[in-house]
Amino acid sequence: MAAVQKLQKCAVSPAGKHTASVIFLHGSGDTGRGLRAWVRDVTEPDLSFNHIRIIYPTAPARTLTLILMPSGPYTPMRGALSTVWFDRHKISRDCPEDRESIDDMCNSLGLIIQGEVNAGIPKHRIVIGGFSMGGAMALHLACRYHPDVAGVFALSSFLNKDSAAYQAVEGRLGADLPLPELLQCHGTKDDLVLHQWGEDTSELLKKAGMATTFHSFPGLHHQLSTPEMELLRGWILTKIPPLTSS
Repeated sequence: MAAVQKLQKCAVSPAGKHTASVIFLHGSGDTGRGLRAWVRDVTEPDLSFNHIRIIYPTAPARTLTLILMPSGPYTPMRGALSTVWFDRHKISRDCPEDRESIDDMCNSLGLIIQGEVNAGIPKHRIVIGGFSMGGAMALHLACRYHPDVAGVFALSSFLNKDSAAYQAVEGRLGADLPLPELLQCHGTKDDLVLHQWGEDTSELLKKAGMATTFHSFPGLHHQLSTPEMELLRGWILTKIPPLTSS
């Protein structure tokens, strides 16, 4: 197991008192700042809240078998470095997960979650989510390591067929333990992470015992969109609403 890494991050502070947090994970080859800029570009008004801090971590550079190129397809890079959350040998639901790299990153991201807890934010006031590979990473975090968070979202994402996340959900259901609610969004024209893969992930998690909601966005490719961000904003507010004064 690799040493736990302290990850770089940027954050959008709340306009008022900080009482909840969102951790939003970028896709393959991106950065926290890159995702932050993309969200700002497609969201009107900006994705910000009076009471929620939004944290955009950056994955460490990793030597990867495959990385996502700007043009779309995964291309062998012969050991090139890319900012990714875990290793994968090909983009396919059928290949095994690289559990070691996934678990190492869950431990590193756990430091960010603990930092919010140390700042006075209980885990039931934290939402974890991500785009593409970031969504898969968020599912591992929420299903396996931090199932007491307020919710998890995955945008244009999928899990492998034999994912450890499914097993973790089944185990918690069998022990009558609570699970976070999942929001998934996926474009019907996504030709990198197929829409069907997202639907299959949702159905398998639901079958395992998780409460899931899946939204299809007609004509959307492997990208964020304004309607998707508006739906996400509303969902976040249902999971971590402003605290009412007693």
